[in-house]
Amino acid sequence: MAGKPKLKIKKNDLVQVISGKDKGLQGKVISVDPERQRVLVEGVNRITKHVKAGQPGGGAGGIEVTEAPIHVSNVMIVDPETGKPTRIRIREDQVERDGRTKTVRTRVAVKSGKDL
Repeated sequence: MAGKPKLKIKKNDLVQVISGKDKGLQGKVISVDPERQRVLVEGVNRITKHVKAGQPGGGAGGIEVTEAPIHVSNVMIVDPETGKPTRIRIREDQVERDGRTKTVRTRVAVKSGKDL
């Protein structure tokens, strides 16, 4: 495969979990990993991690609760108009600048037709 795989979900998108233990929860995407096709969503897939006390100057040990990555197929973008999950379509527009025609790609919500 040449290059990184493309994902339609980007950082700071509002997404809803559509399957798994956190089904129905909404959150903002913190980070995206296109290589492993996983996203880190705020408040979703929380795990407890036992952390050992660090070196001098490091943090104290204990039990930490953090988010774990979730597969991109288990989340859907939330439609800005309805607040419900929707698929994404790419719309290409021809824009003319300085006598040149340029193609601009925009992500669009399938349900409402609004730009994302």
